[in-house]
Amino acid sequence: MTSRTLLYFPIVHSQSDMGALSESVRKVTLQKLGERVWRQKINLVKRFWSDVETILNKLTLPYAQTRVYQDGLPVCGKELDIVTELAKKGSPNHQILFRLMEKGATVMGTESAELLIEEYQLIKKILETGDVKDAIAIEARQKPASDLLLKKRDEFIAARIDQTLQTGETGILFLGMLHNPAVLLPEDIHVHYPLKEKQDG
Repeated sequence: MTSRTLLYFPIVHSQSDMGALSESVRKVTLQKLGERVWRQKINLVKRFWSDVETILNKLTLPYAQTRVYQDGLPVCGKELDIVTELAKKGSPNHQILFRLMEKGATVMGTESAELLIEEYQLIKKILETGDVKDAIAIEARQKPASDLLLKKRDEFIAARIDQTLQTGETGILFLGMLHNPAVLLPEDIHVHYPLKEKQDG
């Protein structure tokens, strides 16, 4: 049986990926960590995405047979508009997606819009308090709901990749580090971790 390939990049989000919540995220992180650590975090995120781009540029990908799956990108029919808008707003993740699209790769809606809205509501509750202690308490209370939601999102993502990635095609998956849909994929999808392989090599 001919296999399918998935290049899996566990990612870190930049502030511009947070959309409407980005300012609240900045405030809470500054409260928690202070200005210096916040700046370091921003620089680390920049370096991370620069590494991802370097790795992608070294790969010889069959772009016409490449599908790109993205954390937080709903199956909605407006995927390209979302990617273009976030790329313009400075998201390094979405700028990479945009460049892959220009080379001929197909960006796929990856997530359930309903589950993303549920997660947005949970995060909003945590961030709207404006007080770090309250935010930590709410986060702890919501942990069972958050864990269940993460599991449901991973199940949806794995099913979506399985249904849309065709035999002989390559998929690229950009997904936050807490996720793990790889264990839910069928055996004919061979998963590679380019970032890890770079470190090991």
